[in-house]
Amino acid sequence: MRNLIIAVIVVVLSSCTTEQEQKKTTPEVRFIPGTTVDFTFDSNGLTLSGIFDTPAKNVSEALIIFVHGYGGSDIRGRNSYADLRQRFNEIGIATAVWDKPGQGQSEGAFDINQSVFSSAEEVLDAVSYLRQVNAPGSDRIGIWGISRAGWIAPIALSTDSNINFWISVSGTTAEDNFSYLLLSNLPHEGGTVEQAEKLAEEWRAGCNIFRSGGSFDLYQSATQQLRANEYIKQMRGEWQSRAQYEAQQLACNAGTCANIDDDMCSYVFIENFEAMLSSLEVDTLAIFGERDLNVDWHKTSKMYQATIGQNPKASLVVASFEDADHNLHVSETGSIREMQNMKSPIKSDGYYDVQLKWLLETVLESGSSN
Repeated sequence: MRNLIIAVIVVVLSSCTTEQEQKKTTPEVRFIPGTTVDFTFDSNGLTLSGIFDTPAKNVSEALIIFVHGYGGSDIRGRNSYADLRQRFNEIGIATAVWDKPGQGQSEGAFDINQSVFSSAEEVLDAVSYLRQVNAPGSDRIGIWGISRAGWIAPIALSTDSNINFWISVSGTTAEDNFSYLLLSNLPHEGGTVEQAEKLAEEWRAGCNIFRSGGSFDLYQSATQQLRANEYIKQMRGEWQSRAQYEAQQLACNAGTCANIDDDMCSYVFIENFEAMLSSLEVDTLAIFGERDLNVDWHKTSKMYQATIGQNPKASLVVASFEDADHNLHVSETGSIREMQNMKSPIKSDGYYDVQLKWLLETVLESGSSN
């Protein structure tokens, strides 16, 4: 009998310890109308830290998850997306955003080249956690994402069919945008449009030689001006040596070329990306700046229209702003140099209105079409 009592005590103590550990790792969050609170959740073995905005209204009609673009994050120090968070809250939509691993108050080491699949897992884990704690608006969750999030959001959306809507800002093409970025910015870095076109021809020729099994010498001959350009070299780094070229070509023959496109040999992050987009049954608003020199917005827009836009179980609205750069700031050139030198950037006129109007008409009033 004494041994039984001891065993019961041990079980009870173990249960209490487990509950205490859970409370320590996932502290209770009180979502109070009109306030911003901290929250944490676990993803990929790390505890990530975020902030949650609850609208002043008694009932939050939806919840928008913000997904960062390329680079670091500091959501508290920069008050990230404050302009949108406030506007979304005013129409009854709660918002959540967190720091990337190793940034802000999130655990881990920052990896600027973090896999888009790892980032998508963060989105799914955040969504799961916010549903679990019954966060305001969590019965209708959508994603707002910029740039690199154009790869991350579709992965999450295709995995969790209960994520209802997507606002894509400066979304990505199927392949990496690096070659487009370099060549489109060249005329603003001492080059000319004609020179950029010539270098693009060499880039394509070199890609074709590499993929078709052409020799290193032939590749070198076809890309002389491209490899000699100081701006390209500065941004891209040194070009591959003979040994590197031949090793990469052997790997290509073994199957790695499935991860690069046929045009500029750009890296393809998601296999069958267009098929993934075609399968999404979500309401989507795609926003572009027509002076975007970071991503090929024309190509992305056409891709969305040919995929999401053709799905009868989805809806697509595309809005573009003729004076806007990659960040949807009013810009004369859209170049990286101008973006970096902006002192007081201003969003393009209508940038906020188109989002609020779409949310009111598509998400809040009529609800999701699914």
